[in-house]
Amino acid sequence: MVDRLRFSVNKGECFGLLGPNGSGKSTILRMLLGLIRADSGDISVLGSQVPDQSRLVRSRIGVVPQSDNLENEFTVRENLALFGRYFGMRQNEIQASIPSLLEFSCLENRASWKVSDLSGGMKRRLVLARAMINNPDLLIMDEPTTALDPPARHIIWDRLRVLLGKGKTILLSTHFMEEAERLCDRICVLDEGHIIAQGKPADLIETVVGCDVLEIYGDDPGKIANLVKTHATRVEVSGETVYCYSSDIARVRERLQGGARLRLMERSANLEDVFLRLTGRELEA
Repeated sequence: MVDRLRFSVNKGECFGLLGPNGSGKSTILRMLLGLIRADSGDISVLGSQVPDQSRLVRSRIGVVPQSDNLENEFTVRENLALFGRYFGMRQNEIQASIPSLLEFSCLENRASWKVSDLSGGMKRRLVLARAMINNPDLLIMDEPTTALDPPARHIIWDRLRVLLGKGKTILLSTHFMEEAERLCDRICVLDEGHIIAQGKPADLIETVVGCDVLEIYGDDPGKIANLVKTHATRVEVSGETVYCYSSDIARVRERLQGGARLRLMERSANLEDVFLRLTGRELEA
């Protein structure tokens, strides 16, 4: 369920919908595609009203769903050709598009492989290539790197940067902080169906957090929090971790000297800290 949402996506940018599972990201994407109707309000996609003109809108969009809904017994090439036919493309158009899509997805040497023989990362690259078969004006991606290992995730990120470099517009739903920070020009942070923050990632981090972070792990988080709060802008406790936000991390470290079995990690603030600051909890999948 979502309520009172308002955002726009600029041509040629990557706009991120960021939030935990259940925050409303997938519901928003389904409304944009005309798969479900909003109870109230107006939705315009590529200049057309949704859901009234959903068929026209979907013809200009490429979609990367959460699941790899590929035809497992078809080859890589056959999957691309099949999807092209869904869009009513002529056979010669489909065949002309396939070589560049195979190159884009780094699957040139796997064109004759059945999907069932591909790795998880290869399948995700094929789903991304398949979404590009109709040369869409807008690419909608619903948590595209979920369940991928870090190397496979980085390959997908690289492919998305290529598309952005070519002027494609991307609407990206994700719960990965690093993914949003690396790819998105702007983000909309969601929680329980509401927008809690919106803007450029760096601007949100500076505005909401504005200092470095020291993560402290120990046996008594409450005691640790009381110990460091005099030298902190803010202290948050989540589980067994104490997040100490301070412009003078060195003073905080001095305060903790001699603490038994403490583990410390100093880092710059990120979008996870933005979410923690605004909601009081970490952003979890």
